Amino acid sequence: MTTDAALTTKGLAPTGKGRILLLACGALAREILAIKAANGLDHLDLHCLPAIYHNHPEKIVPAVRDAVARHRAAYDDIFVVYADCGTGGLLEAACRDLGVGMVAGPHCYAFFEGNETFAARDEITAFYLTDFLVRQFDAFVWEPLGLGKHPALRDMYFGNYTTLVYQAQTDDPALTAKAQACAAKLGLAFERRFTGYGDLATAIVRL
Repeated sequence: MTTDAALTTKGLAPTGKGRILLLACGALAREILAIKAANGLDHLDLHCLPAIYHNHPEKIVPAVRDAVARHRAAYDDIFVVYADCGTGGLLEAACRDLGVGMVAGPHCYAFFEGNETFAARDEITAFYLTDFLVRQFDAFVWEPLGLGKHPALRDMYFGNYTTLVYQAQTDDPALTAKAQACAAKLGLAFERRFTGYGDLATAIVRL
């Protein structure tokens, strides 16, 4: 398995083995591979786009279109493992145009917790981190926002949040401790929710 840093900037190349290609965000690579292994889904291959597109949703749709065009001939089907992810409906429209399926939901935080459960909470002051985003907190939050060099910006960015919600996919005390430290750095209360893989697992196992 490649490193989180490589998943962030480069993604993950497909192996060329399997009938269905999962085209996913690099931030989901470890979770998808775990779901595949646990359920014996050897007919699925995985190709991840760079996880940093999480911070640049305008790059997702062009990258998905390009990847589908490059890999379609090699697989029976392609399934896009992104939710809307800040594309404003453009990714769903692109998938419909390309004739490929995708995971339902507004973003990964929703499908990890379960789309219906997440919607029912109707939280507007929570800042979410997953296992991957806890491990890559500096690369996705601290450094892009310039908080290391300009700590006074913290309250400007996070003043309307009250709680950092760590959606834990795994039971890892070290990750929980790091997530708590992230909350402290942002000046937010901390809440841990064990979600497992949620609707992500359901969508992949159905394939």
